[in-house]
Amino acid sequence: MNGRFTREKLDRALAQACELLGLDHRGARLLRFTNNAVYALAEAPVVLRIVGSTTLRHRAAKVVEVAKHFQRHGIPAIRLLPGVEQPIEVGEHVVTAWEYVEPVARATAADLGTLLRRVHELPLPADVGEWAPLADVRARVADAEELESGDRRFLLRRCSEVGAALAELQFPLRRALIHGDAHPGNVIVGVDGPVLCDFDSSCFGPPEWDLTPLAVGRERFGDPAGRYRALAEVYGFDVTRWEGFAVLRQARELKLTTSVLPILRSHPEVRTELRKRLDDLRTGRREKLWARYR
Repeated sequence: MNGRFTREKLDRALAQACELLGLDHRGARLLRFTNNAVYALAEAPVVLRIVGSTTLRHRAAKVVEVAKHFQRHGIPAIRLLPGVEQPIEVGEHVVTAWEYVEPVARATAADLGTLLRRVHELPLPADVGEWAPLADVRARVADAEELESGDRRFLLRRCSEVGAALAELQFPLRRALIHGDAHPGNVIVGVDGPVLCDFDSSCFGPPEWDLTPLAVGRERFGDPAGRYRALAEVYGFDVTRWEGFAVLRQARELKLTTSVLPILRSHPEVRTELRKRLDDLRTGRREKLWARYR
């Protein structure tokens, strides 16, 4: 069976969205494709994001609201393309349109920590939703383009186990609006400084969760230890010294493993890495390093 999110189908959705917006799709670059297909147009400073999961399309409306909230409160973040009613439905796809930010430098952990402190001090936007980190995991399992029945049972059982452990945690920091997927890859350093991007996972929840991705990156991807230390120093809290971190790590690793399930047939290059991650989770190999999905 053909995948639902092949490059050909995504390019067609891009062309249709551009036609609706009066933009030229020719020469567009695919910047990334895991949870979303992100295109930068060649003929205008515009980025289009196409949701890469049928069960997670509803998040696009929240993304739009969070972006507007950030703009109202002056948070440095990517801005929606003005004058466009969003999100945009194009056939079976959901698209959002953004102003392009030209990267001029690599984002640092300190950049991220500074932005997170500002986000966590904001009032809540309407209808942002409660933190439910495993809901996306279950949605991706349900939406998998292909998944063996044994792997499906394992992932759902692990979700139940980790969910029960999350429910027992007593978080030391005050709940707040959180980014939900906070790492330097979701910060763009433009000529005016660092800005946040990718608000798919934003919600009302524990700030500790926003400090977890870099800590897990150190453990699972072999990222430099100094990167996480810089984040903890700028933010003022070290989540790895908190007794609940082990549970947050388990939840983060489930999200990292399952993120490609809805595009697995469309993007088969990730199968080997997915298989490795599933095997490591099953056998409890916590020290094995992973490679990032490409």
